[in-house]
Amino acid sequence: MVKMVSKVLLCSAVSGALVYADEIKVEDVKSKYDNAPAIEASKELKQNINLGFANTTGNTDTLNLNAKYDMSYTMPGYAGYDLAWAFDASVYITENDGEKDNEEYTANLSLEQMLPNEWLGYFTLRWLRNEFRNFDSKIFVGAGMGKELYNDGKHRFEMKLGVAYNLEQYTNGQEDHDFASLTEYMEYTNQLNKTSQLYVKVGASENFDDFDDYEILSVVGLTFAVAEQLSVTLEGEIRYDNLPPVGFDKTDTKTIVRIGYSF
Repeated sequence: MVKMVSKVLLCSAVSGALVYADEIKVEDVKSKYDNAPAIEASKELKQNINLGFANTTGNTDTLNLNAKYDMSYTMPGYAGYDLAWAFDASVYITENDGEKDNEEYTANLSLEQMLPNEWLGYFTLRWLRNEFRNFDSKIFVGAGMGKELYNDGKHRFEMKLGVAYNLEQYTNGQEDHDFASLTEYMEYTNQLNKTSQLYVKVGASENFDDFDDYEILSVVGLTFAVAEQLSVTLEGEIRYDNLPPVGFDKTDTKTIVRIGYSF
């Protein structure tokens, strides 16, 4: 996945004030006071295909075949700072005696505009369909601000805060539900070594009209390279919905093992 945060680099003011025996150059004011990054964003398109298995509990108790595709691209954006966008789509399907007993489709599109002092602005659009959780369609459109709070090259921690519009359409005839929400997100990554990374991601959403209507999603994962373009990922996911659709469980879990190919 694309590195979503690039550090602001100040060009050395010394280079604009080198003193030679027969020449004195003026100091480079731009490099001393312009906080725009001095590097160009990569325009390389990065893509990944992942295949594996997922064990689910909660509203479904199955062992799923799962597939995931993601892509990312970075380009120069506002004031020369990176503008990064990413897209991913996933499928979870199982059948028992010829009948589907779990089926989920997701799609996510996100854009992040890097800003000075490790700040960023973001926009995200998400869609989910899972009739076994009573969602014919679940749409989330959000925007907000974030900041990288720590990064020493090994450990990295960032947080985001925003607002979102949510539209939930159900399969059991329950009335559609649309609402505005407050959203929070935090992500911690630990680069264990050159080929492996541990990560923790936690997101939450609260209905502005009823703060008892909230949802929390947490993911813990470990990914490691087994070849130049091949990787293995182990993930655990817990999703808690305090006010789920009528007749459905509050908690769903997934345990995922997959192999990824990058190109």
